[in-house]
Amino acid sequence: MTRPTGMTGTAQTTAATARTSPTGLVDVHAHFVTDRYVAAARVAGIAHPDGMPGWPAWSVDQHLDVMDRSGIDKSYLSISSPGVHFGDDKAARALAREVNEFGAGVRGERPERFGHFAALPLPDVDGALAETAHALDVLGADGVAVETNHHGLYLGAPRLEPLWQELDRRGALVFVHPTSPPRADEVDLGRPRPMLEFLFDSARAASDLLLRGVLARHARIRWVLTHGGGALPLLADRMELFRALLSADTDGRSADGSAVEQLSRLWYDMAGTPFPRQVPALRAAFGTERLLYGSDYCWTPAASVVEQVASVDAAEQPADGGTWRDLTTRNAHRLFTPDPA
Repeated sequence: MTRPTGMTGTAQTTAATARTSPTGLVDVHAHFVTDRYVAAARVAGIAHPDGMPGWPAWSVDQHLDVMDRSGIDKSYLSISSPGVHFGDDKAARALAREVNEFGAGVRGERPERFGHFAALPLPDVDGALAETAHALDVLGADGVAVETNHHGLYLGAPRLEPLWQELDRRGALVFVHPTSPPRADEVDLGRPRPMLEFLFDSARAASDLLLRGVLARHARIRWVLTHGGGALPLLADRMELFRALLSADTDGRSADGSAVEQLSRLWYDMAGTPFPRQVPALRAAFGTERLLYGSDYCWTPAASVVEQVASVDAAEQPADGGTWRDLTTRNAHRLFTPDPA
């Protein structure tokens, strides 16, 4: 999520140039909301999700307009934080099914412009397994979306192992979106949590997947982390340092590579503020072989999406002579056409 800003004349010129670029972007981090979804959240008392002022508006036409203005060929839609589970398993299962049917409908009507990652009603694992099967087998979803934690249940928790086993069996794509940490109101200092807490929670979730051996056990899952991994690039070496102090039963410490090596096998999008610091930090830690483009629309306003794309086009481009558009789109094609196992 980025702070709304006005466009400068230079940014407008750059964005106009981007629209005529031969390489269209593939946006793996794009969101939708529906009236019924927002209504269900409000009934649950969520008027200011994650400390934000309110809920965004969204429509297919608005989304296509932003894509056309920014040179985005295709967007993969998902439900953002706070997800679909507001405290009741049965209601969460019904809401997940409803938003997934809607997302699949948008994808079905414009498959050349939209993809879809299905919402899961976690922390209800049985419900998540059922919805995974329906979404992937019936709706044809391109992957599933989970949050960095689900009511305090982080992704390395043993309770989630049946879900990871099933997704690993399928070689599925798992889009990991940040959310507020437990007791967030005690640490957010009254500020919107996407500003800082989301970035810390992405690193926390990735560390849990790493240190509990989930990444090593389920190597066929295509994990996608947002916002350049948040704080993760700055912490990967520190995680490796501390792994030596942990108990001897930590999975995968030697056979599956160092922390940096394992985290380099994940995919990362550049949603947020990719330049001048976010992408260089990610590149220094993990390289750019699995770097993807992400807009974070509709939670990021349309003007800010256009401004962000302009910053990507205006940044110093990769050393191989291509562009960030070329690189991220090429990587996205690899992500969505994985090698057969």
